[in-house]
Amino acid sequence: MRDCADKWSERFDSEHKPLDSQIKEFTATSLWDDLTDYLQQNCSIKPKLSYSNCLMQEGAWKGWNVKYKKSGKSLCTLYPKQGYFVALIPIGTREIDEAEALMPLCTEYTQNLFKQTASGHSGKSLAVEVKSEDILRDAQNLIALRLLQKA
Repeated sequence: MRDCADKWSERFDSEHKPLDSQIKEFTATSLWDDLTDYLQQNCSIKPKLSYSNCLMQEGAWKGWNVKYKKSGKSLCTLYPKQGYFVALIPIGTREIDEAEALMPLCTEYTQNLFKQTASGHSGKSLAVEVKSEDILRDAQNLIALRLLQKA
């Protein structure tokens, strides 16, 4: 069992907002900076720190996260994890066909995640564990699909 200090939601409860430097230290990967820089520079959007009490997937979503929206449309939500992070990327019904066309160019991990993620009435929400540059590139390409769609 993990030490409690390793749990993001226990390090920073709803009353204790983490600093950017603390998020970077916890994720301990340059991939965090790579994706946040991409979103801020190429998409001209600023992050919004948000606290979630969601207990789905054994508390995987509980704690502080970083949301990116453009024109009211969610592009992704980043969840810090010990040594990596999860990018929750919604794939709307308008983007499903484009996302399917993109899959052969993605890593095997992302292809499997896309296949295994159930579709709902508004599309799919991919919980991408960003642990490599290749997976980071997949995440960036999926986010780009959201940007290309008209609201």
